[in-house]
Amino acid sequence: MDTQALLQDNRPSFETERLILRPFQLSDAKTVQHLAGNKEITSRTGMIPYPYPDGLAESWIQGHPTGFANGTEVVCAITLKGNGELVGCMSLAGISKKHQKGEIAYWVAVDHWGKGYCTEAGQVLVKYAFEQLKLNKITSRHKVTNPASGKVMQKLGMSYEGTLRQEMFSEGVFVDLAVYGLLKSEYSTNS
Repeated sequence: MDTQALLQDNRPSFETERLILRPFQLSDAKTVQHLAGNKEITSRTGMIPYPYPDGLAESWIQGHPTGFANGTEVVCAITLKGNGELVGCMSLAGISKKHQKGEIAYWVAVDHWGKGYCTEAGQVLVKYAFEQLKLNKITSRHKVTNPASGKVMQKLGMSYEGTLRQEMFSEGVFVDLAVYGLLKSEYSTNS
């Protein structure tokens, strides 16, 4: 077995009431390009390019095992439990062992907005971050023009910490980002 396959086997999968979070596979690349490359997704995240170039999803997916092995990220495909349909992504990235923190990021296909999938998937990753990775803090941020993402953060127990003014240049304009955080001590009292 090659190193890439071995690393992929060590990455975690999670099951919720309606979802399975699993490592991305190369066979997911075309679906990722189609779903994440939707203009409504790219305009809300600011980190996903539009148009979504060929080959980007493959290289992104191929980097996940190394990020996990290095302890810097956990990236999961959000799939529906019943039929395995890929509907989005939930990640914990920027993991710092020294500072015991990481940042949650996510997107869900437009056809699946408003169904609570990000919150359901996020709860599992928050638990994993605090209980398995022993992190002290989880952060997340969203464009102020995307308040729905902030509602997900609030449902995960995160508190608003402030706004980074003109933090990102997206679609030809500077955009403010709202920052949220959750401490392990807050998680423990609310779980």
